[in-house]
Amino acid sequence: MFGKNRKYIRMIETDNAKFHEFYGILLQWIKVHQSGHTLADYFVKNGYKTVAIYGMKELGQALLKELVNSEVKVICGVDRDADSIFAAADVYKPDEKLPDVDVMVITAVYYYTEIALSMAEKVKCPIVSLDDVVYEADL
Repeated sequence: MFGKNRKYIRMIETDNAKFHEFYGILLQWIKVHQSGHTLADYFVKNGYKTVAIYGMKELGQALLKELVNSEVKVICGVDRDADSIFAAADVYKPDEKLPDVDVMVITAVYYYTEIALSMAEKVKCPIVSLDDVVYEADL
C-alpha cells in the first residue's frame, strides 16, 4: 500500500512541475505580446525560416497558430500521437522520416532533454525549447 502512495505522490509532483513550467511559458508569452513582439521575432532574429514543432498539444497548437501568418513557415509537427492529432500542418511520429527544417522547437519543455537527445540523431538542425523562444522573442 505504501508503495502505491509513494508512486501517486511522485506522479502528482511531476504533474505539478509540468504545470508550473506551462504556466511560466504562458505568462512570458503574454509579456512578449504586451511588449509588441511575437514569437516569430525569435525565429527571424536567428535566421530560421522553416520550423518543425515537436509536441502538438496545447502549446504546439498555439505556436502553430501564432506562426501561420508570419514570415516563418511551420513545415510539420512531430508527436508520438500523430495519428490522433488534427492540425493545420502535417504531423509525423518521431520515428518517421521528417522534412528538412531550419529549427525544431520542443513544446514539451519538461521533457526537453530527453526529446532533444532522441531527435538529435534524426534531424540536422538546431533543436530549441519553447522556453528559449518565449524568453528570447522580445530581446
